[in-house]
Amino acid sequence: ILDPSFSLPLCTDSRAPFQQKTPLAFCSYNGTSCCNSTDDKQLQTQFNAMNISDPGCASLVKSVICAMCDKFSAELFRTDSVPRELPILCNSTTSENSNKSSQTKNDFCSKVWTTCQNVSIISSPFAASVKSNSTKLTDLWKSQIDFCNEFGGASGVGSVCFAGEPVSLNSTTPISPPGGLCLEKIGNGSYINMVAHPDGSSRAFFSNQQGKIWLATIPAVDSGKLLDLDESSPFLDLIDEVHFDTELGMMGIAFHPKFSQNGRFFVSFNCDKQAWPGCGGRCSCNSDIDCDPSKLPSDSGSQPCQYQAVIAEFTASGSQPTQAKTASPKEVRRIFTMGLPFTGHHGGQILFGPRDGYLYFMMGDGGGIGDPYNFSQNKKSLLGKIIRLDIDSTSSVEEITKLGLWGNYSIPKDNPYAEDKELQPEIWALGMRNPWRCSFDSARPSYFMCADVGQDKFEEVNIISKGGNYGWNEYEGPYLYTPSKSPGGNKSMSSINPIFPVMGYNHSDVNKNGGSASITGGYFYRSMTDPCMHGRYLFADLYAGFMWAGTENPEDSGTFNTSQISFNCAQKSPIDCTSVPGSSVPALGYIFSYGEDNNKDMYILASSGVYRVVRPSRCKYTCAKENSSAVDDDIPSSPPPASPPSAAIMLTGSYSNFVVILMSLILMLTSWL
Repeated sequence: ILDPSFSLPLCTDSRAPFQQKTPLAFCSYNGTSCCNSTDDKQLQTQFNAMNISDPGCASLVKSVICAMCDKFSAELFRTDSVPRELPILCNSTTSENSNKSSQTKNDFCSKVWTTCQNVSIISSPFAASVKSNSTKLTDLWKSQIDFCNEFGGASGVGSVCFAGEPVSLNSTTPISPPGGLCLEKIGNGSYINMVAHPDGSSRAFFSNQQGKIWLATIPAVDSGKLLDLDESSPFLDLIDEVHFDTELGMMGIAFHPKFSQNGRFFVSFNCDKQAWPGCGGRCSCNSDIDCDPSKLPSDSGSQPCQYQAVIAEFTASGSQPTQAKTASPKEVRRIFTMGLPFTGHHGGQILFGPRDGYLYFMMGDGGGIGDPYNFSQNKKSLLGKIIRLDIDSTSSVEEITKLGLWGNYSIPKDNPYAEDKELQPEIWALGMRNPWRCSFDSARPSYFMCADVGQDKFEEVNIISKGGNYGWNEYEGPYLYTPSKSPGGNKSMSSINPIFPVMGYNHSDVNKNGGSASITGGYFYRSMTDPCMHGRYLFADLYAGFMWAGTENPEDSGTFNTSQISFNCAQKSPIDCTSVPGSSVPALGYIFSYGEDNNKDMYILASSGVYRVVRPSRCKYTCAKENSSAVDDDIPSSPPPASPPSAAIMLTGSYSNFVVILMSLILMLTSWL
């Protein structure tokens, strides 16, 4: 606040549900805080230098500067997206106060003026905005009105103000968890990626880990039909280039935002440089990050950086991309190649940002228990990072050399390195262990959700923000973490300001013996097929025994209530579901990923097949929002009929009734004529 070189990170509640919980010695923020002990000491030093003699004024000023530690500091220190030197002080005289909150009734701004107006405050934080050395408020402002016009404000829609105590948003009525998730099985294949066709149709691309992509047609909901996917006729076959193993293979596919015009799409995969000449690339363990690959141990018989992470560009065949049924297997351009130190923890998913059009690449810490070489926190390493690339323009040879780029792309000008020169320019966020399935909310693209696989204790879901540090390997979720071995050294906790998860679960929640757990991230459910699930974020454990729904409450607050949800298969599923022995729970196998089609219906990609979320009543789940006219008996039995279902089957609710009545009137009119 006072020293320009001292800048604490502003945060919102979406960044801090598990933030610093140890009471701070000076600021004494209870519960959630954006400050750590080092920040706290710096604030105390600055406060002591103010030499405020009046105890009442000193207490108020202390609370004002400690507002930097509030979990809603990002809102408190900004007005119309412009950063402020001090938080917005609650002021009951502002016009927004027709409905006064408990904070604005406090009228904290006038209290500060009344108590401190004639008190000397050396290096006063209130003087910074007018660039004055005066120590008294009355030397700077003629009246309370002028003072509060400068520093005051009210809590309103989308804004908060500071009333001398930690901010708490008005809560809404608790939202009941959904009754359960009803599924139908529409395919037997095992895939790890699903991407809706960019043309907006009912088609989607599916890919497996071995190296093939298929173009499929998705049947209408409640039609009783199967996924139309011919495994003998792939859209693209890269099996000869892709190295497939437990955590290696074709990991991601993404279609250019203008695919319908240019036919461009991108594939993320792993290759073996000993088996394929086209696999060569720099090792991620190199002198730039003080890492010597010759000192790395072998992993599962492989040598360090034998396996590479690749992003390559391909193009759909023919002049009309939306009608293409295949793609040329020849690479158009190699975007990115990087050698992996070990065989695990390298994510591999790729996504285009819905607003900026840039390509996001999720990269894990490279493997090894506890990230022993501290790649994730190393700002010069791309391991353990979310990477953001501009693939629509390329860098010159000079730029590639100067910036140390890993391929044929350019750097978005607003990447975080513009403010933090220590960062490798590709980095968007850091401190990840193994991000496994991220998604942008289709309704609110600023909600960039990423699940991150834990080590021993905690599986997490994060809201990814520009330049955010998500803590690994200093933290595992909300817990402090100490690697058993760290030949690469460690960061000190005080040197990072981690952003903690908004959702997650302990390993003990899914395995009482503390055994395996591994999160699979999902989507915000935006379909109305299951209206009781609408707006909730769905995610699961890889081992398919548990699923969760995260409900944000209040909306846009970043605060999520997570509840474990039951799931079942509809009795008249197009393909009969098998059950876990001795249980009615569907035997999904492993849940590799989730998918979303152009109608926002949601899918589960499991080792046992493809499942779609359907109406809850089909599994006898209760949902008050679902129209009672939708009945299970309307669903065709398996095998599906040759003829399409009737309009009465396809439509539900009042709209269906309207159509039926209208058709009857037309028939009567036709007969009369």
